[in-house]
Amino acid sequence: MGARSTGASWNERRLSRRAEPGDGRALRPFRWWQVMSRSVLSITLPVQGRPVVHTVEVRHAGDAVTGVVRAGLYVDGRLRLQSPLPARFPVAGGHVEVRTSQAGMRRCRFVGDDGTVRRLVPDPRSAEGRRLRFAREHPTASGIVGAASILVLLIGLGLNLLQIAEPVSRIPPIAAAWGTFTSPVDLPLWLNLALGVAAAAGAAERAMRLRHHWLLDGGAAT
Repeated sequence: MGARSTGASWNERRLSRRAEPGDGRALRPFRWWQVMSRSVLSITLPVQGRPVVHTVEVRHAGDAVTGVVRAGLYVDGRLRLQSPLPARFPVAGGHVEVRTSQAGMRRCRFVGDDGTVRRLVPDPRSAEGRRLRFAREHPTASGIVGAASILVLLIGLGLNLLQIAEPVSRIPPIAAAWGTFTSPVDLPLWLNLALGVAAAAGAAERAMRLRHHWLLDGGAAT
């Protein structure tokens, strides 16, 4: 494995130290029923003059016993390192960063010691791989789907802000200084639920493309 970048921050060194040796088990083939629960992404890197496949696996449901979600780094199909998320795996010529959000994958990339950045390529059978193929084969439709995801997330964000503003404005010091605010939008329960489902679908779609924005894609991220 490659040496750490000398410019690594304290947090990056901490994440690297969390990586533990794997047990050498083989990477299992991707199955269709794992499409929403497992992410597998790979990159080929030169190691001592030969191409070596490095694969990251994340099982989003977590460990069957502890429930902890971990990332595993497989080198030539064997588990070399594993780490809680967020993960930072030292590899030849740089390191691999892995982060997730509540909706799925947030980041999975190789960062070279020279500063170059390359995304890992998802398994074609995974959700990320299927979304990537859809984007290649149907770029116009893919763009429409991506725009729709942003739209529903923006609508959800706006409604949440309106709902939060009303009770906050009734706090006595705030009410005395600025007055109270009454939300102009009062949606029925069924529409609130429908918008919530649409926002969750939008966040999941963006996660399939490894897109994440702290405001749009809210919620806890690792």
